[in-house]
Amino acid sequence: MPQKVDNAAESAPAESSGVKSARRAVDLIETFAANDVWLSLSDLHARTGFPRSSLHGLLRTLLEAGWLEADTNTARYRLGVRALICGTAYLDRDAVVPFATEALERIREKTGFTAHFARRNGTEVVYLETRESQRSTHLVSRVGRTLPAHATALGKALLAELTHDEIEALMPAALIPLTPNTITTLEGLHAECAATRERGYAAEIEEGTLGVRCVAAVIPYRIPGTDAISCSMPIAQVGDDDARRVGELLAETTAELGQQLRRAGIR
Repeated sequence: MPQKVDNAAESAPAESSGVKSARRAVDLIETFAANDVWLSLSDLHARTGFPRSSLHGLLRTLLEAGWLEADTNTARYRLGVRALICGTAYLDRDAVVPFATEALERIREKTGFTAHFARRNGTEVVYLETRESQRSTHLVSRVGRTLPAHATALGKALLAELTHDEIEALMPAALIPLTPNTITTLEGLHAECAATRERGYAAEIEEGTLGVRCVAAVIPYRIPGTDAISCSMPIAQVGDDDARRVGELLAETTAELGQQLRRAGIR
């Protein structure tokens, strides 16, 4: 009598191998996203630890699919246009973005400064929309870029939505500084979150970027809040009283925006 073949058992190794390859492809794309230079196979091997044989196949597949571009003269790679297309699709399909963009326009008009809309992703904030000040000299959009939450007003506003224990579980004990002014201890971060809850908006002075101070407020349409809006201001032009007025404007604007989103059924 012929033996019954266990198809599930036979397919398990292949499935496991496929999942492993998919995971490595994602890790490879994220490695490119975290580096702003062209990377060679040797660079990627050093950064990921993946076997060179696996890297050859992954690079070829991602290149053919348009996720990577290659410099044939140097045998180096970088992200391809598919990454931009998929990233833009995320924004196009996010129901909050059009509402947030209108709010950024109003904030820029009222303050004259650059306004940002961002979302927390773990220990980082991801910039989803920006409206540069008309007086800005660089006009470089931050859309799609990330910064550590503890070093930004946006991040502090969003971390303040969490409990003390949730922050302890989320954040590392040692916080990496971006400038000499960045908070580097959990004790300091907890104090900042407490101050944020008390005044209704977060603030930082040259913690993320030298020469710039920021204020930020959470958009209250989710619990805990996931999104926030900030205003970046040159320290040479803005004193404490000015920053407080902008912070209060943000708190008022985000409260109205949160009501808009809830009325529209957006969660």
